[in-house]
Amino acid sequence: MLNRREFGKVSISALAALSTSKLFAASAKPLGVQLYTVRRQIDDLPEVLHSIRQIGYTEVETYSGLYQSYSAKDLRQLITDNGLGIPSGHFEYDTFAAHFDYAATLSLKYMVCPMLPQSMWNLDGFKKAADQFNKWAPEVEKRGMKFAFHNHNYEFHQYGNTTGFDTLMANTDAKHVFIEMDCYWMTQAGRDPLKMLKAYPERIRMLHLKDRKPGFPPSQELNDAAGHFTEVGSGTIDWKAILAQAEKNHVDYMFVEQDQTDRPVFESLRISYDYLRKLLS
Repeated sequence: MLNRREFGKVSISALAALSTSKLFAASAKPLGVQLYTVRRQIDDLPEVLHSIRQIGYTEVETYSGLYQSYSAKDLRQLITDNGLGIPSGHFEYDTFAAHFDYAATLSLKYMVCPMLPQSMWNLDGFKKAADQFNKWAPEVEKRGMKFAFHNHNYEFHQYGNTTGFDTLMANTDAKHVFIEMDCYWMTQAGRDPLKMLKAYPERIRMLHLKDRKPGFPPSQELNDAAGHFTEVGSGTIDWKAILAQAEKNHVDYMFVEQDQTDRPVFESLRISYDYLRKLLS
């Protein structure tokens, strides 16, 4: 069972004491959590989901660590029983096609490839991935979903006059291959999420939201030295401008995801939620 001390200062009882009107305020702009954020607490998934909903989030995005432990039917039931929607899920590149039916049973709107195997972090690998994405997208659509790719920073390594990201965008079908833009990793790569939203208004359909601490150089290497994560609103990213553009673009879904937290994880999720809810109200 989950050690309740891992919930940190934000206890379940404290959350429950908050008014229902504050916790579950209606909003046309729902916020979700990528469940990778709470992977260390996931052994007690029902309580984790309950805590996420108590903070005020209304959606979650699944990740590959869940699929061996739960059937799609049981996982969906568990999530919806806690009052949460499941619009999106991450499925690893090497086993992506094997999960088409699993994702469909979850009734996802988006089936997302979260990253490429490290052996493909080269120009030929990005071209191969683009071809694969073009093949997967129609299969995903046959099952009532859309296909998307989630960026990190390694896609922005320069190869002559192009990057891995540019190669993916140029060689995939713009009408069928979409992007879940991680605003942190875009910023860590030295790119501007706002400019990306303006450049690809039809293709960037989802956002990952986490902030970046000041004082660190950008990089295109995905390693421990690239992780400067903090709660949304506590770092250097211009969320007001990004969220305004996302609304203009009619972005479909937004998920808070923090790979590592300095605070107890549910405290971090609450801080991000409170900040974002003010901006989105």
